[in-house]
Amino acid sequence: MGLFSFIKNAGAKVFGIGKTDAEEAAEAKAAELKMEEMAAKKLEETVSDLDLEVTNLNILIDDDAATITGEAKDQATKEKVVLLVGNSDGIATVDDQMTVAEAEVVEPEAQFHTVVSGDTLGKIAKHYYGNAMKYPEIFEANKPMLTDPDKIYPGQVLRIPALD
Repeated sequence: MGLFSFIKNAGAKVFGIGKTDAEEAAEAKAAELKMEEMAAKKLEETVSDLDLEVTNLNILIDDDAATITGEAKDQATKEKVVLLVGNSDGIATVDDQMTVAEAEVVEPEAQFHTVVSGDTLGKIAKHYYGNAMKYPEIFEANKPMLTDPDKIYPGQVLRIPALD
């Protein structure tokens, strides 16, 4: 006897044993879609659990991109939903297609800040407002995603609302 060479993975194609590369790829894609659907549903549930009022909320995840539709109660709610989705593991971009319900008082859009190593809410407040003691404004603007003003992390994106 000696060494015999075979075509790797040919068995499934010749004898119907196992799966072809195309079948395995299709199953992997179906599993990925299922995971994306589950992640989107979990995010929608989280929005609801956090009492962020959005009617007809729909989140669609495709690879590392999320698309959000629906009507937010106000501008702050809209921005919080975008941040909630965008600050989720595996999401790199958010396509915000939400609308805002007509409000008596139209609030200005907030600025966004990406936290870097060494940042604190006080340091961020000093940068945007000129006063580090205004950090509670930033903390309040990012509730309920933030639960402690000392717990922010690099890469996290925060809302920086305009001061009245």
